[in-house]
Amino acid sequence: MGQRANGRRSAAGGLALAALAAALVIALGGCASASGTSGAGDNNGIGNATSSAPAPGGSAPQGSATTGSDAQGGITGSKKCTYAPTGGSVSLPPSTASPAGDYTATLRTSQGDIVIKLRNAQAPCTVNSFVHLAQANFWNGTQCHRISTDGGLYMLQCGDPTAKASEALSCDGSAGSGGPGYQFADENLAGATYPAGTVAMANAGPDTNGSQLFLVFQDTSLPPSYTPFGTITAGLDVLQKVAKSGTTCTFAGAGGGVPKDKVAITAVTITKS
Repeated sequence: MGQRANGRRSAAGGLALAALAAALVIALGGCASASGTSGAGDNNGIGNATSSAPAPGGSAPQGSATTGSDAQGGITGSKKCTYAPTGGSVSLPPSTASPAGDYTATLRTSQGDIVIKLRNAQAPCTVNSFVHLAQANFWNGTQCHRISTDGGLYMLQCGDPTAKASEALSCDGSAGSGGPGYQFADENLAGATYPAGTVAMANAGPDTNGSQLFLVFQDTSLPPSYTPFGTITAGLDVLQKVAKSGTTCTFAGAGGGVPKDKVAITAVTITKS
């Protein structure tokens, strides 16, 4: 858990990274039991989890590009995306995603705005889902349930619809289990790294993405298991300020805790250029 964020891979460092990854896999299962409002298949997040990872490997949703990739690793043409329902009230995103166009998301929070350039060319199905949920006001009235500065993991985790902004959260396993009612496959993992400013999907194992995501505010060493789909262009100081304020409690096993400075999401706006 003491892996440094500089990415050096000594034998001891490799073991530390493996230990961190193992903790995250457990954490990404969600905090609560599989009886969350969105169904067992949506227990994801880089959070404090006790439930097991859903979606066995043979049944994981897949997406397929209709064309190749460009020189920068971006997908050209369109991409078919599969969003596997797990039970929920939110409609599924469109099944075809276009990597064309530049998208910017603004998370309007009680602590300040966070602006994210979405990496549509590299992760079109992920961005397609993110835009769909934002336009459905899915995250409005929720709060980011976990912040971590432990063991080389520096991130704020958000996106659980059960973490209502009006409620006081605890570290008893009642936050971090929610999702949108569907799952989809990983993208953009080849050579993935997580420097400060990265926005990536939280998950409960391979191909279990939903609505939870994490925002990295300091270089973090993680295995390439979490789809990076955005880069913070403004508001990194907001995250660093929240991290400095600490937590109200600590999640057992997974590390981190509920932010002392509540980060309530009032809106997520999308612009396309």
